Amino acid sequence: MMLQLKFDPKTVKKPIISLATLEASALLNIIRASVGPREGELVVEVEEGKAEKVVEVLKSYGVEVHSIKKAVERDEEKCVHCGACISICPVEAIGFDDEKRVVVNTTKCIHCGSCVNVCPMKALALP
Repeated sequence: MMLQLKFDPKTVKKPIISLATLEASALLNIIRASVGPREGELVVEVEEGKAEKVVEVLKSYGVEVHSIKKAVERDEEKCVHCGACISICPVEAIGFDDEKRVVVNTTKCIHCGSCVNVCPMKALALP
């Protein structure tokens, strides 16, 4: 399960990932992280059976938690099917179909954002 974590670094001063891992007895895989002086945002992957406990622990430390259910979105009108996104995807979630059109395998997407950054047509976005 993918989770988006948002927090204010001024108020959350504890190692939230370490604490959630220890208190929930769960492994968290950090997919993307951005922590600035005013806002922190992380996308983490958590095993399904432990997600509820991880969310509970994170919320107890003042972290806003949202479940991510959608994969990267492709704008059909902007996409020219150049394939630039295919080679950069670390989990091979993007590929060509039989008609040489770009398709996204939503079950494989880990929300890393690499494809979004490389797309020359700005046809990809993270929800």
